[in-house]
Amino acid sequence: MIDRRSLMLAAPYAAAGAAVRDRIVGVWHLVSYEMKDKTGGKVVLPYGPKPEGRITYDRAGRMSAQLMRPGRKPLEGKVPQAGAFAILATASEAELREMTGGFIAYYGTYDVDEPARTIVHHVKGCLLPNWVGTDLKRGYELEGNSRLTLIADTPRATGRLLWERDPD
Repeated sequence: MIDRRSLMLAAPYAAAGAAVRDRIVGVWHLVSYEMKDKTGGKVVLPYGPKPEGRITYDRAGRMSAQLMRPGRKPLEGKVPQAGAFAILATASEAELREMTGGFIAYYGTYDVDEPARTIVHHVKGCLLPNWVGTDLKRGYELEGNSRLTLIADTPRATGRLLWERDPD
């Protein structure tokens, strides 16, 4: 008879030689996010010095990510119990700009290309309509099984997002 504890300890992400796809399965919280300009080398912290976020990868190949600048101001005079649509319908343009400028979320599926050291997020839904249907290619660095850095290379800057695994 197979012991349950042995099965849990043998989880794919626990093995040092396991495939990266198996090692990233789980929930990760955002530790840092910086963008470095390719021309002048200036570093910007898009969501501040202590960003918040979560990225999740599951065994079926699905993923979701949410990133947020903490301390965003509540919308003026909006009662939380009113519901999201009622709150958004009465928000000013300035409030909407502030709100969306400090938050991004998307979901979809993912693939890992170990030889190229990339993870590709196939975006199915996103706060930014322009990302829907696109592939976001991210370089990765994996430190053991507890730290994951995703590298987003754009024409103007390189973003580095450091994630730490949440305990099960």
